[in-house]
Amino acid sequence: MPERLAAETQHPAPGVARTVLPGGLRVVTEHVPGARSASVGLWVDVGSRDEPGFDPASRGAAHFLEHLLFKGTPRRSARQIAEEIDAVGGDLNAFTTKEHTCFYAHVLDADMPLAVDVVCDVVLEGVMAAEDVEVERDVVLSEIAGRDDDPEDLLADDFDDLLLGAHPLGGPVVGSEESVGAMTRDVIARFHAAHYVPSRSVLAVAGNVTHAAVLEAVVAGFGDRLAPGPAWVRPDAAVTPPLPADRLVVREDDTEQAHLMLGVPSVRRGDPRWAAQLVLSTVLGGGTSSRLFQEIRERRGLAYSVYSSAAGYSDLGVLSVYVGCAPERLGTAAGVLREQLTDLARGGVTDAELVRARGQLRGEYVLGLEDTSSRMSWLGRRELDGRGASLDLADSLARIEAVTRDDVATLAAELFSTPVTAAVVGPYADADDLPDELREVAG
Repeated sequence: MPERLAAETQHPAPGVARTVLPGGLRVVTEHVPGARSASVGLWVDVGSRDEPGFDPASRGAAHFLEHLLFKGTPRRSARQIAEEIDAVGGDLNAFTTKEHTCFYAHVLDADMPLAVDVVCDVVLEGVMAAEDVEVERDVVLSEIAGRDDDPEDLLADDFDDLLLGAHPLGGPVVGSEESVGAMTRDVIARFHAAHYVPSRSVLAVAGNVTHAAVLEAVVAGFGDRLAPGPAWVRPDAAVTPPLPADRLVVREDDTEQAHLMLGVPSVRRGDPRWAAQLVLSTVLGGGTSSRLFQEIRERRGLAYSVYSSAAGYSDLGVLSVYVGCAPERLGTAAGVLREQLTDLARGGVTDAELVRARGQLRGEYVLGLEDTSSRMSWLGRRELDGRGASLDLADSLARIEAVTRDDVATLAAELFSTPVTAAVVGPYADADDLPDELREVAG
């Protein structure tokens, strides 16, 4: 690495190395013994939540930009980008979330320098030609139309919109037909220039690699952009939105099933109670032994699909439950959901449930990190979350193991004393068509 870019390297976990370069780019690598591949991810700390404060016309810009950057650079056409990765049997793709964007490649270990070069070229040098904007606009609009054909996707967007309101985390990542249809190249290009900077970026690599070789490839890929500059600091977190006055939204759709999502605001990702929330969600609806699965599917046969999930963001969280069932069974299912939430709020969890949930989460953590792609994601996400100094899996496992029944009971009592917000997609014209049990749950 050139002397002008020399920086201290830390080793926060076995096999893991971390370097912060002068321009603010964080490089995190993990050597995975026995692997013959390398997974490369360039993570940018920007997502759909950054759009409202940037430009009123930018809803969906982060996702649109992710698509557009693959259309070509001064060095490579879109076809050449695809051909270079295909020629080595690799994969190249990207995804956008509410808070992060990641461009990634999975290749053989010997092709790691190529993967870094291609990913950096795409992310940093994308041309964003006007004619490509129009072509890709149709692709994104098709994606939005596909989402509109999926009741679960529509349901999740409606639920977030109702619960989060005007909070930056509200609104679908893909934007709307109206916003994408009207978006100009200028808006997208300015969004790229404003947010895609080294101080907001993490290059994470896992596999049969050395940290020194990755740094060499990164320096070549970023070039002069790694010169020292001001660090980027995310603005203060948005204020948690007040609970909506109307806590029930209905979307009429000619579906065979009724789709219900209900939930409450919960703790943010970095909250000390995050591990307790994971345990709570697991007990409620995190697997086949969970309360909801056993009561709604196994005992009563009300639904095929029922589960809970905990979404954590930098400034808030959401704990939600989903159930899809025949319309005539929606009222009974909603009543069971209410009973289970009330029971957890009043009685917490049993010793047996606590042991099972902690064991399930431990297994999911460890088994979910068996390949280089998942380990790369682990490195990138934790670094963007501000936990770069604690990249050891043992730390997360210890937090799960330390959760007590009292921790879960206290959190359940707090969360489930909050009024529940619910969204429904199905053959209902409005809320008056819904069963009484559901309208009672949502107040």
